[in-house]
Amino acid sequence: MNSVLTIDSAIVKAIVAHARRDHPDEACGVVTGPIGSDVPTRHIPMDNAARSMTFYEFDSMEQLRVWREMDDNDEEPVVIYHSHTATEAYPSRTDVSFAGEPGAHYLLVSTREPDVEEIRSFRIVDGVVTEEEVNIVDATVDA
Repeated sequence: MNSVLTIDSAIVKAIVAHARRDHPDEACGVVTGPIGSDVPTRHIPMDNAARSMTFYEFDSMEQLRVWREMDDNDEEPVVIYHSHTATEAYPSRTDVSFAGEPGAHYLLVSTREPDVEEIRSFRIVDGVVTEEEVNIVDATVDA
């Protein structure tokens, strides 16, 4: 399993913008990519059905629609992201317990400081959290 998340800077900017826009509630979403590629290509911001400052939950109908769309496009969730509004970008016990995609990168953005971008990525498999490097690239140059 890859221990580095390589992701386009435009996608990271869109995720951070989504997190800032939804603050003080947590933001959440996925970045899909071709099955088996580990390449995040399509950003899908989702609604936090919990509307909470400390918890996120995909809306079940929206999640069903997005996962069906991924199936139709031969995609899978490469990145699952959410924000933390008052704490560091590190998975909470709840985040770990709900992590159901062992092949995905779990990207966290902290919006606790308005002028600081704190972005970290983790693998969460069977309750074990492993931090990984985030390699942000400009797809127009590096791809």
